[in-house]
Amino acid sequence: MGYTRISSPASEEQQPEVRQPGLRLPLHISLFVLTFISMIMAGAFWIGKNPLEISNWVYGLTYAVLLMVFLSAHEFGHYIAARIHKVDATLPFYIPFPFLFLNPFGTMGAVIRTRSPIPSRRALFDIGVAGPIAGFVVCLIILVVGFITLPGKEYLYTIHPEYMSTGGKIPIWGMHFGDNLIFSALASFLSNPKSFLPPMNEIYHYPFLCVGWFGLFVTSLNLLPIGQLDGGHITYAMFGHKHRVISRIVWWTLVVLGTGSFLGVFHDLLKPDHPDKLFTFFQSMFLPVLNGLRSIVPWLFNGWFGWLVWALITRTLIKLDHPPVPDSRPLDTRRMAIGWVAILIFVGSVSYNGIYFIDGPSQPPTPSDTIVQQAEMSMILPE
Repeated sequence: MGYTRISSPASEEQQPEVRQPGLRLPLHISLFVLTFISMIMAGAFWIGKNPLEISNWVYGLTYAVLLMVFLSAHEFGHYIAARIHKVDATLPFYIPFPFLFLNPFGTMGAVIRTRSPIPSRRALFDIGVAGPIAGFVVCLIILVVGFITLPGKEYLYTIHPEYMSTGGKIPIWGMHFGDNLIFSALASFLSNPKSFLPPMNEIYHYPFLCVGWFGLFVTSLNLLPIGQLDGGHITYAMFGHKHRVISRIVWWTLVVLGTGSFLGVFHDLLKPDHPDKLFTFFQSMFLPVLNGLRSIVPWLFNGWFGWLVWALITRTLIKLDHPPVPDSRPLDTRRMAIGWVAILIFVGSVSYNGIYFIDGPSQPPTPSDTIVQQAEMSMILPE
């Protein structure tokens, strides 16, 4: 989320003329309403209710309001900064996504587009950084409220009454939200010792924690310092042409992390004994290498498949390089400091293992199923 497409550079004589939203306002409002409805459906789905029954939509209201507040804070951060710099920008186009079996979050984000060139690196920086920081502040507030108001364990049992049949024990399998530093730190410092802190395979039942984690996750995707993602705008404004080197290092990191998920699947596929000679041949050739690699960098095998998808998207659609802006004067000290804060937010929000699945004891790991599940959860596109 947070993809802001900038126009081509203007000549020195060309002055951007700011246009009003005007005739497109009904379209923006319609997309807002449709996206809010699809978010309500997603919220009902996360609580374990049938999202196709309108009577269940009341269960998704909290989730939908929180996610819409985060999304709007991010987008209007961009929009207001653009207006301050007299850059013509559209209002946000919200993108509904009610096909929850592909993306259970209920939206593909939102997008704004500048319709006049950005005149300087300072303007580019302000527009690029305003969205992620505004969204991040909202995420922090949501997570703080979520952690200090955690309900007791009985709340989870109302969603999963079947857990009571095993003495209240919560299984470790299912869909897990990945690790990131900020979420973990807030959980450690803010959770009431007397309350129940749900494991990462259950937090999506808690609207504040679900939206807070998701907001941090998509903020990290936006802050990737590649092309015209928000992070690309920021690093180009901060470092100029050095952005080319940074974007390529990060892009190859995405490829490595995404490939790690395939290595994990391949490793699990080769582990069982099999009488087939061809299988035994591949097992003898690759399994020792994979075992050795897993002992050195075990975290690599748990990488998110979506990083490979993002590597493909950024390479083909968003591109690695950032277009130039007319005024290339360096940023002032204050903006550079804010830029480093944005980089720290990226480091604290990024989750190398993204969203992953652990199969239950009655369902042995199936490599093809794992790839499909990870592919589904990688369909999180920028706003």
